[in-house]
Amino acid sequence: MEATLYNIKGEKKGTVNVPESIFGVPFNADLLHTVVTSMQANARTPVAHTKDRSEVRGGGKKPWQQKGTGRARHGSSRSPIWRGGGITHGPRNERDYSVKINRQQRQKALLVALSRKWKDGEVIFVDSLEMAAPKTADAKKMIDALGKAGFKFKTNNSALIALPARHTATVKSFANMGHIAVEEVRTLNPVNVLSSKYLIIANPESAFETLGKKRVVKAEK
Repeated sequence: MEATLYNIKGEKKGTVNVPESIFGVPFNADLLHTVVTSMQANARTPVAHTKDRSEVRGGGKKPWQQKGTGRARHGSSRSPIWRGGGITHGPRNERDYSVKINRQQRQKALLVALSRKWKDGEVIFVDSLEMAAPKTADAKKMIDALGKAGFKFKTNNSALIALPARHTATVKSFANMGHIAVEEVRTLNPVNVLSSKYLIIANPESAFETLGKKRVVKAEK
């Protein structure tokens, strides 16, 4: 498996051998769906919180006497049927949405996502991507150069750039571009890979070495 290797100016520099063990994994929709939804659930922070009738302030005194008024009987003005009263079955911030994900599942799901991106022609390999200084203008020139090479970057979630290691100048250069995200190769996961149209991998040889450690070990029979 071979892919075109580009430089920061969008020019073709040659080819790179793409490992089939990383970008040639058969598609598994069920596994990918399970892992992605589980990771999204684990990242969910319960914020919405309502008070039940025992937590609402006031309501200690009986609104009116039990009998003789002709009205319905009530024991507290903080009953759920009263305005300003407690909420019945409302959202609570102590709810736990976390789901356990096996390491083998998570690693294989990443390889499945990468293989799908490769099959759809949405993986771009760049020989080196390090900005000399944090300048948004330079970052925009690089994206425009790749756009002239045939890749169409739209306004929303256009690309995810995977760097071999954190490079502060490069990260800051793309910080003002809302449709471009920057991650390290070691932090790639199915959610952020699938969240962007294109995956731009810098220094492919180093990236393959890191991703190769995520291979799925088959169980012995």
